[in-house]
Amino acid sequence: MAQNNQAQSFVTLGEAMGLFVAKTPGKLADVEEFTRYLAGAEVNVAIGMARLGFESNYVSKVGKDCLGEFIRNAIGKEGIKTDSISETSEAPTGFMMKSNQTDGSDPLVEYFRRNSAASTLNAGDINASLFTANTHLHLTGVAAAVSDSTREAIRQALTYAKAQGCTITFDTNLRPTLWPNQETMVATINEFAFASDIILPGIEEGKILVGSEDPETIADFYIKNGAKIVIVKLGSAGAYYKTAEGESGTVAGFKVETVVDTVGAGDSFATGVISALLDGKSVEEAARRGNLFGSLAVQVRGDSEGLPTREKLNELEQA
Repeated sequence: MAQNNQAQSFVTLGEAMGLFVAKTPGKLADVEEFTRYLAGAEVNVAIGMARLGFESNYVSKVGKDCLGEFIRNAIGKEGIKTDSISETSEAPTGFMMKSNQTDGSDPLVEYFRRNSAASTLNAGDINASLFTANTHLHLTGVAAAVSDSTREAIRQALTYAKAQGCTITFDTNLRPTLWPNQETMVATINEFAFASDIILPGIEEGKILVGSEDPETIADFYIKNGAKIVIVKLGSAGAYYKTAEGESGTVAGFKVETVVDTVGAGDSFATGVISALLDGKSVEEAARRGNLFGSLAVQVRGDSEGLPTREKLNELEQA
């Protein structure tokens, strides 16, 4: 991994959505006021990478509507390149609504994304010029779940990335409700995982994808199928890592006094891992930064609001 982040180009693709978070606890149907945010697994990571000073490229599609305009503006303000965000008048921009939990439990989330503009993203929307030898490609199981055409877009991105020798991360990030059945989900997710260098599964996801909740078993499964690095998310317990060379270990999580919102923690973890590896850090250090970023995410509302700038990261890592 290169150590000069200014020379590193980061690329990801997926569905950015409007996020409406309830201002008060209770059933979503009873809440009268919401706060609007930007959401989406991949765009969260793109935001985090941009804040750390990496050239961040995001490929997506939005509708020609108010939410689409909001998303493009919000992404641009974060310093992410918007050249690869296209518009369509044939489908609306997707959005989601999230409840306000005060006890640290996972909030209730309802999605309004079926037949959204992003679901029409396809292989033709992936520009080969995005990929060079200094590009890192990040993919997730969320984008893979959106539609047949988004899966083809992922395959095209993988083709371009591999042709240039890019490094590739894949966050399994399962969304069972978006898939026709579990068999298709497992087969497709593992197809993309096997094509990637660095795999970021969750411990609970391992049971579905690998048939085991043992971190080392999960890591060994992906390493035997081509992965160079596997970092298994263990929730509050931290993360387990293993490399193709046999290096392994568990890195403890960071203690969080008050959990505000758990959504987005996995995306923040991915940002920490990827940025650390591109900074030339060891796999152990990358897992530790992933844990740090995950702990920051759960202390705020909004999916990307806890992601730090480079200056803030330096302060946190020197503390």
